Amino acid sequence: MYYSIIRRFGTQPKLATIPKRKWRSVVGLEVHAQIASASKLFSGSGTSFGAPLNSSVAYFDASIPGTLPVLNRKCVESGIKTALALGCRVNEVSMFDRKHYFYADLPNGYQITQQRAALANNGIMTFPVITPGKKVYYKSVKLLQLQLEQDSGKSLHDEQLKRSLVDLNRAGLPLMELVFAPDLETGEEAASLVKELMLILRRLQTCSCKMEEGALRVDANISIHQEGEPLGVRTEVKNIGSVRSISQAITYEINRQLETVADGGVITNETRSWDAENRRTVAMRDKEVLQDYRFMPEPNLPPLHVNLKPGSKSTEDLLSVAALSEEIPELPEDTRQRLIEQYNLNADTSIILVNEPVLLEHFLSISRSLTQLPNKVIYNFLINDLLTYCNKLNLDVEDCSIKADDLRDILSYLHSEQINIQAARQLIELQQQNPGVKIIELIKLHNLQQICCPEAISKLCQQAIANQTKAVQQYQKGKAKALFAIVGEVGKLSNQKANMKMVVEYLEKQLKPAKK
Repeated sequence: MYYSIIRRFGTQPKLATIPKRKWRSVVGLEVHAQIASASKLFSGSGTSFGAPLNSSVAYFDASIPGTLPVLNRKCVESGIKTALALGCRVNEVSMFDRKHYFYADLPNGYQITQQRAALANNGIMTFPVITPGKKVYYKSVKLLQLQLEQDSGKSLHDEQLKRSLVDLNRAGLPLMELVFAPDLETGEEAASLVKELMLILRRLQTCSCKMEEGALRVDANISIHQEGEPLGVRTEVKNIGSVRSISQAITYEINRQLETVADGGVITNETRSWDAENRRTVAMRDKEVLQDYRFMPEPNLPPLHVNLKPGSKSTEDLLSVAALSEEIPELPEDTRQRLIEQYNLNADTSIILVNEPVLLEHFLSISRSLTQLPNKVIYNFLINDLLTYCNKLNLDVEDCSIKADDLRDILSYLHSEQINIQAARQLIELQQQNPGVKIIELIKLHNLQQICCPEAISKLCQQAIANQTKAVQQYQKGKAKALFAIVGEVGKLSNQKANMKMVVEYLEKQLKPAKK
């Protein structure tokens, strides 16, 4: 991305002093996805989030002498499925290593990972980049490596008692680490990549992707350089807790580096944390001294072999990649293409629906049950009305209490002209406030039935004509847009319940413009 950048957030650095020169930003992501499994990677203890402290800890998790790791078959299957879905080359033989570092919540003093011979390599992800106010475009990013590894425990710091305690429930949780090439340029591209990755992992059911529970964690490596010059010194931003924060954190860090350079400063190789409350990155520690992790082969785990032969089946001792590939469901991009071909949706609409899985479920359910209703009416209502309502409340669609059956009933009454679009929008809000109440009951309770009686329409129109004499004169002189004022007056008089199709027909018939 070329920069002469303007401020994008209230806390973004000031960039007015940056020379008008071409700079490029480079972004690479490392994603840790917790594998959806009932037990840990190398032990049989549970993985439930929110379990009582230190209640899901096996002897191996606590590094009791004499305990040995036993590889979880389900985790390997999930890793292979994810690798295949991301276009990776699954390796016939992969190895486990010990990565040594000393954290209080890492009982062994090392992490078991796959640094030197990973489960899979050389994947690629192609995904739509959605930036508000800009045209959607597709971006491709190389996936360098997908490896299995165990998580560390969690340190709990008591500021009052001035001591730290350790919870080992998380120690040994199964992770997939996905290392992406630095092919991204903006925060929006990074956020779009993670959004697409989450859609894929949820389709595969290999990760819950609940970032608020730590099931998906994103680290971003960011640097800037002038066009034609080598890549600049990079900083790593950690603790990014949501998709929205990914875009904000990376954009902030790019702007901070540009301002530092503009002021004559030097970018240092450091780790920074994202402060979501103040919307800025904060220095954590420098990385000038290269840490020696003293990688060594894990002596207690043999090499992991998989069967790459086409048409093979999995056995008790050997997993078949071909057999696992048959279990991969329809992926998000395939769904987008199906929506375009089968339902005649445009590309932007298909992207919006697929990016909101609940919205997609609503669309498919309603289109199946209301076959007489045009697909355009369904997706326009879901996107322009339901999604807009949720965004206004800063509410995720999946947290909205309105069910597909409720939306189907609203659209059915709208299609049969028992209610109009204003009432339909009002019913979204009423249903959210009164979950479980039938739509027809809400219509009756709040008197939302559309006025379709010809006599009532005539009376309302005559009153509107009397109230809007100036607009009537303008319309009769040939100013067609003046009719909108009269129609609006009818809407006001009827509390937006009049059948506007009948209103327009009546007014056009009554107020024929004078012939020139």
